[in-house]
Amino acid sequence: MGGKTSAKAKNTWIAKAYDRINLTVAKGRKAVIQAHAQAQGESVNGFVNRAIDETMDRDKGGTDHE
Repeated sequence: MGGKTSAKAKNTWIAKAYDRINLTVAKGRKAVIQAHAQAQGESVNGFVNRAIDETMDRDKGGTDHE
C-alpha cells in the first residue's frame, strides 16, 4: 500500500469524522504537556480530550460526555 495514498485516504476520513481545534500554548508548555501525557500513557490529543471531558463534567456537575 502506498504511503501517500493511505495518508490521503486517512486524512479524508479524519476530515469527515472529526472537528479540529487549534491550541496555542506558551513557549515551553508544549513539552511539559507532552511529558505529562506520556507519563499518563496517553497521546497529547487523548490527554487534552480527557481534560476537556473531565472539566465539562465537573462544571455541569455530572459524569457523562456528549
